[in-house]
Amino acid sequence: MKSKSPVNRVLLALTGVVLLGCGLLVLAGGFDLYRRWRVTPPDGWPLTTSSDVPLQAGDRTRWTDEGWWWPAVIAVLAVVLLLALGWLVAQLRRTHPGHVSVGDDPAVDGVELREQALGDALAADAGRQPGVRKARARLDGSPGHPEAHLDLTLAPGSEPGAVLQELCDGPLARARRATGRTRLAATAELGVTPHKARRVE
Repeated sequence: MKSKSPVNRVLLALTGVVLLGCGLLVLAGGFDLYRRWRVTPPDGWPLTTSSDVPLQAGDRTRWTDEGWWWPAVIAVLAVVLLLALGWLVAQLRRTHPGHVSVGDDPAVDGVELREQALGDALAADAGRQPGVRKARARLDGSPGHPEAHLDLTLAPGSEPGAVLQELCDGPLARARRATGRTRLAATAELGVTPHKARRVE
């Protein structure tokens, strides 16, 4: 079992902030808002009037006569496109199974369990663990290869390592036995209940 990383969220948030800032900067200059609102931008501030452009003609054509310029541009754009498509495919693959096959061979067993029912049972079981204040669970993936995602809120003073070990040995092990599976992939995100610091006198 692995701990869920917030790197993806941070990168998406930073990308969104940068794109939003650039868009607002372009709109402010394009609509001539600095003059209309009588705001004086700092010296060297880009795109302050509607006649400004992000790149001057000299900057845009500086390297176009060089033999390496267009191959380099095409290569960079191709890499960016491939990375964007890879990220998009990864996001689209995060589907919900709807039903989870009971047993490792659904063609033989033919029995399925509702995704919501298994998620609720897993969350209720994890919420009864020592040191866990609140638990939520959802299932992603395909019916034959589901993946559990758990969000655990720990009580103050709880040890994350002990909680994770108990989660593996308890709720997840019972979920595997209940569904007749030899393995059930899972990720967990741990949080702590906010609490006020105690004053010592």
